[in-house]
Amino acid sequence: MHIDPAVAVAGLIVGFTVGLTGMGGGALMTPILVLLFKVQPLAAVSSDLVASVIMKPVGGGVHLRRGTVNFALVRWLMVGSVPAAFAGVLVLRALGDGAIVQARVEQALGVALVAAASSIAAKALLQFRAARRAARDPGAEAAGGRREVRVRPLPTVLVGVAGGLVVGMTSVGSGSLMIVLLMLLYPMLRSSELVGTDLVQAIPLVGSAALGHVLFGDFKLDLTASLLAGCLPGVYAGAKVSSRARDGMIRPALAIILLASGLKLLDLGTPQLAVVVTAVVLLAVPLWGVLDAISQPAQAWIAAKVSRRAVVGVQSAGAPFGVGFVAALLYFGLVRPKLLAATVPPPRPRLPR
Repeated sequence: MHIDPAVAVAGLIVGFTVGLTGMGGGALMTPILVLLFKVQPLAAVSSDLVASVIMKPVGGGVHLRRGTVNFALVRWLMVGSVPAAFAGVLVLRALGDGAIVQARVEQALGVALVAAASSIAAKALLQFRAARRAARDPGAEAAGGRREVRVRPLPTVLVGVAGGLVVGMTSVGSGSLMIVLLMLLYPMLRSSELVGTDLVQAIPLVGSAALGHVLFGDFKLDLTASLLAGCLPGVYAGAKVSSRARDGMIRPALAIILLASGLKLLDLGTPQLAVVVTAVVLLAVPLWGVLDAISQPAQAWIAAKVSRRAVVGVQSAGAPFGVGFVAALLYFGLVRPKLLAATVPPPRPRLPR
C-alpha cells in the first residue's frame, strides 16, 4: 500500500478545516482530488466516503459525551438517509458506464458544491435570525435549559432521504446541506444540538454510502489511506484550536472556495469564473460583515468604543464599489475580535475559604 505525501498534505489541510469549522469534509476533499490530483470523480467520491466513515465518529463521540444529541431526530433521519445513501450509489451505476458515469458524477458534484456554498450563506442568515431572537428574549437564552423539541416524523424522514441521496452520489452534504435543512425544520434547536445531532446521524449515513461505493463504486485503498494519514491529525489539530479561530472569516472563505470549485466542475470558463467569483466576493463579504455586525449586542459596541452605525453603513454603501469589501476585512480582522472580547463575562471572584 502506497501513501501519497501530496494527498496526505491535502487531507491534513481539509481535516484541519473540518475540525475548525465543523463542515467542508467531502465538499472540499472531493473537488481537490478531482481538480488538483486528476482523480476520476467516482474514485474520489468513493475513497472520500470511506475515509469519512473513520473520521465522523471522532466528532460524534465528543457530542455524545456532552449530551448534545437529539436521538429522536437521529432515528427518524436514519430511516430516510441510510437507505437513500445506498440507493444514491445505485442511481450512479444506472446513469451509465465508463466516461459517461464519470462525467455525470462530476456534474452532480458541481451542483452539490454550489448548493453547499449556498447552504453556508443560508446558515449564516438563520444564525443571524436566531441571534436577533435571543437579543429580544435574553431571559430564555440565559436560562440555558433544554427546550422540548416536537419531532415531525415525515418531514424529518424526507430531509434524510434528500441528504442521503446527495451524499451517496457526491459525498457532499452530510455536514453542510443537512444541517441547514435541520435548522429550517427545527429552528428551536441550539447550535450545539444541531451540530451534535447532525454528526451522529451522519455516521450511519456515510457508512451506508461508503458500503455502496465499496461494493459498486470505484474504491481505491491507497487513496483512502493517504487521505486518512493527513485527515486524522488535521481534524484533531483543528478541533484543538477551534475555540480561538476567527470563524467569521473562515466560513465566507470556505463558501467562496466551494462555489468556485462547483462552477469549475460545471465547465464554466476561467474568465467567466473569475468574473463571477470577484462579483460574489465584493458583494457577499460586506453583506456577511453587515449581518455579523448587526447581530453583535449593543453593549459590546459600547464597550469596544466603536460606532455600529458607521461600520454597517460603510460596508453596505461601499459594497458595489469594492470599498465595502475592504471595510468588511477591517471589521473581521480588527473590530470583531474587540466585540467578542467585550462580550466575554468577567471571571467570578473566588470566595475566601
